[in-house]
Amino acid sequence: MGRLRLTKSQARQFILAHQGLWPPRCMAGKRGVLQHIDRVGCIQFDPLDIVGHNSELVLQARILGFRRAMLRELLYDKRQLIDGYDKMMSIYSVNDWPHFRRDRESAARSLADGAEPIRSILPQVRKDIMDRGPLSSIDLDYNDRVRWPWGPARLSRAALESMYFCGELVVHHRVHTRRVYDLAVRHLPQDLLSAPDPNVDEEEYRDWRVLRRIGGIGLLWERSSDAWLGIPGVRSKERRESLERLLTQGKVTRVSVDGVAPALYLRTDDESTLYSTLSDRTQAPRAAILAPLDNLLWDRKLVAELFDFDYRWEVYKPAPLRDYGYYVLPILYGDRFVARFEPGRDKASGAVVVRNWWWESGITLSDEMRVALIDCFREFLAYLEANSLIIDSQAAKRADLGWLRPD
Repeated sequence: MGRLRLTKSQARQFILAHQGLWPPRCMAGKRGVLQHIDRVGCIQFDPLDIVGHNSELVLQARILGFRRAMLRELLYDKRQLIDGYDKMMSIYSVNDWPHFRRDRESAARSLADGAEPIRSILPQVRKDIMDRGPLSSIDLDYNDRVRWPWGPARLSRAALESMYFCGELVVHHRVHTRRVYDLAVRHLPQDLLSAPDPNVDEEEYRDWRVLRRIGGIGLLWERSSDAWLGIPGVRSKERRESLERLLTQGKVTRVSVDGVAPALYLRTDDESTLYSTLSDRTQAPRAAILAPLDNLLWDRKLVAELFDFDYRWEVYKPAPLRDYGYYVLPILYGDRFVARFEPGRDKASGAVVVRNWWWESGITLSDEMRVALIDCFREFLAYLEANSLIIDSQAAKRADLGWLRPD
């Protein structure tokens, strides 16, 4: 069976094009948000909000004119997106709801066989939501502590999350990081709620998840990494079996990249994007600020191989063990990572603060790069609806950032 052969530069450019990070930048507004999520399957949600949640940071890097309210509207007003689980906590298209029926049914079986304290209060929780409307765990007075996958939790939280995992509830909206739930039947059409699982058996379901995860990045190898997290029952053996079936069915193409030992895999449907990207050499480079859990960064080892960029999100590392900082975002220019910076917000003015900045080794700031970075930060301020950028004096001196004035 034949395979494609690419240079590292070609592989980088294809992945960036697939991710909407390679010119021309053509996705815009709410329609662009839906287009991008349809392409990659899902984007990750994380509750930390330093300069926006992870999902919002993913979209601001790709979608022209993106504002945070757009995502909230698509999630909680129009219900075109689902606040659910795929690559861990994620956001995906409501049209994919039937594909996760197997997971919801598995959760329902676990609940039926699970701890009595949770099962015993479900009828009353159900009645409370029916009578009172959307509720969060703090609106319910079930304060006993129960064992829960993320550690001991209040019984009210465990009950609501159980109903959510079973598909009886959806997230109505969020108050900061707290989920407020409502009955799914109030927000999703009945034909969607009753739609059968499109995957006829467990094998086909696994294949769908593996194919979807490849599309989440663009190119992906079989090696274990965070890129494969969140797929029930799929470890290395099952991934290999799925990839062989997908190859036989013509749904994936095996790709060799010069200097990279393991084979990579490409969705066959994405080959047209690959060829169009490699044939167009006229686009000027652009810059983008990426999210810490950006799809592009799901497989850190693959990023190191293809981009020669070593990135670790150090939020959960003790401060003395951090190489950079608490919340550090990568900066892309063209097909290279050129810098990373630690952002913040000024509480009084709302200004974006550059607390620290690190250039990557060997980077020389050209006039073209300077213009692209200034444009990038101008768009970043607009996304956050911030009026100004404050550069910490030590960061400005250490990284020579006096030119970075997007206003």
